[in-house]
Amino acid sequence: MKKDKAEGGRMRAEVNKSFDSSLIPHPSSFVSKKRFGQHFLRDQNIIRKIIDGAGVSKDDIVLEIGPGFGDMTSLLSQKAERVMAVELDRELCSILSEKFSENNVEIINADALKFDIGGLYKRVGRKIKVVANLPYNISTPVLFRLLEGKEYISSMTLMFQKEVADRLVAKPCTKDYGILSVFAQLYTVPSLLFKVSPHAFTPPPKVDSAVVRLEMLAEPSVKTDNEELMLKVVKAAFGQRRKTLLNALSSGLSLLKNDVEAALKRAGIDGSRRGETLTLSEFSTLSNSVASF
Repeated sequence: MKKDKAEGGRMRAEVNKSFDSSLIPHPSSFVSKKRFGQHFLRDQNIIRKIIDGAGVSKDDIVLEIGPGFGDMTSLLSQKAERVMAVELDRELCSILSEKFSENNVEIINADALKFDIGGLYKRVGRKIKVVANLPYNISTPVLFRLLEGKEYISSMTLMFQKEVADRLVAKPCTKDYGILSVFAQLYTVPSLLFKVSPHAFTPPPKVDSAVVRLEMLAEPSVKTDNEELMLKVVKAAFGQRRKTLLNALSSGLSLLKNDVEAALKRAGIDGSRRGETLTLSEFSTLSNSVASF
């Protein structure tokens, strides 16, 4: 029995030693800032998997959002032609600027939610690959911001909280399917690459994470007469998930129920269904039908 316990302890020590050897040391004087949602990815093996999943090559200009101490930035700079790293924290920008003073890395002190990716595209003259461990507190708004500049991006390989990643790849009639699923799948082909344990970060988050690659589409996955209206219909349909389509669209689009009933009938969609049951094609058909009002 004692021998078994000793052996078990030795194996656990070996596992911990192996894991710790892959962690990157950070300045001990730096204190992470909760307001920035800082959870720094430290595991080199995970960083390599992210970059491999992104398919980064020497022909690529890479935009990294939230580089932290530059752990992923370092490996990206070895793989890509150039790395543009956007960091809001001025203290980190100072650390990064010193670290990468002679590398093919540009440190940009800016808010990712306001960053002009179209301006970057014009400056570099080609589409950009986005690779990032996104700050948790702004990951969804940043994704929507990036989708606004979809014509300037070739692909995005991003770290999210696991629950957000699940929504990106969710299918109709599942609990995770919603606005984020429709938006992502309208403009990209999302694929969940792998999960990441909290132990890969410092400080460790309280949730699991996952890496998703979103390959940008040349055209939306479904055609619609009015793309802006379709997105409004999607938002209205999911605005109050427990409501039927008839009630959700009536309130969400400020339309008379009789008009919504007529639009649903023309689209061949039962008004008693709920938004999470509709496919992208059905949302397109429905928005075309609603357009007459």
